[in-house]
Amino acid sequence: MEYSPPPLFKQGASARVKMMVFAGISIALLLVDSRMHALTAVRQAVGTVLYPVQMAALVPRDVAVGVGNYFSSLSALEKQVRDLKHEQIASAQILQQAQLNIVENNHLRKLMEARERVPVKTMMAEVLYDTRDSATRKIVLDRGIQHGVELGRPVIDNLGVVGQVTRVFPFTSEVTLLTDEEQAIPVQLLRNGVRSVAIGRGKSGTMELRFTAPSADIQIGDIVITSGLDGLYPAGLAVARVTLVERNAHGPFGRVVCQPLAGIERNTQLLILMTSPEIPPRPPAEDVKTGRKIAGKMAPIKDPAKEAAAAVPAAAPAAKPPAANAAAPAPAAVPPKEATR
Repeated sequence: MEYSPPPLFKQGASARVKMMVFAGISIALLLVDSRMHALTAVRQAVGTVLYPVQMAALVPRDVAVGVGNYFSSLSALEKQVRDLKHEQIASAQILQQAQLNIVENNHLRKLMEARERVPVKTMMAEVLYDTRDSATRKIVLDRGIQHGVELGRPVIDNLGVVGQVTRVFPFTSEVTLLTDEEQAIPVQLLRNGVRSVAIGRGKSGTMELRFTAPSADIQIGDIVITSGLDGLYPAGLAVARVTLVERNAHGPFGRVVCQPLAGIERNTQLLILMTSPEIPPRPPAEDVKTGRKIAGKMAPIKDPAKEAAAAVPAAAPAAKPPAANAAAPAPAAVPPKEATR
């Protein structure tokens, strides 16, 4: 019976010899390939066979890299979206502020033009807030006693009259708008000069012309201006436009509703008239001849010059005694024949 040792314990060439043999074979193959290019086809065939294996081995790496790139791209996109939203909000705020500045500049320019047209001294004021009382129509300005504001001063904008200063504080003042129920202003129609009194109607935001006869020539669309009769508002300031005319045939007055022309509730800057309009002086007093009442009736007017002239010839007969005047016969009592003898 032949005994052979297991393969693990088989004796053969040493490892050094094997290394030298394989190293020689590798060097020979390198020389042959470099000189003759004989292994190019073999290399291509081996590469073609091993390509699927290489791709399969690279799949886990590609998956890991793709997942990392996906999450990093998603985080970058989210950050970019947040930044764009912040930029959009900032741009919208800047645009809104620019539009507000443009509107404010246009309004200030119009106020400056209106300031040149008003014949009295004015002062610019800014609206701080509306009053809390919902039953009244009032606003508060940032000018007061320290700035020279006095009680009763008119307040206007570039379109017309806004209201009147009704309360004054050291650094602020309260303005009652034209639409307030307690506010009244003497006005007249621009078209024909018909005078009236405009009174506010409260929450409706309109005004009403009081004490107008039904036959008054008032039409829808007429412009109402200040008459200047109160000595407070300069004459010719725009007040309102007539929007409704109702004739009352059974009463002494009609109903005329007007819409204010000024920006009653949308102004941020206003003009305060600091001085009253110049009123022309009264004419010199004239020597007016007035009659006297006698027993409830007017006595005739007497001229002093005529009375003096009539008193001169009447003085001579008044000097004779009353008896001589009574004895003298009247010329009409003597007969004609006795008179000739």
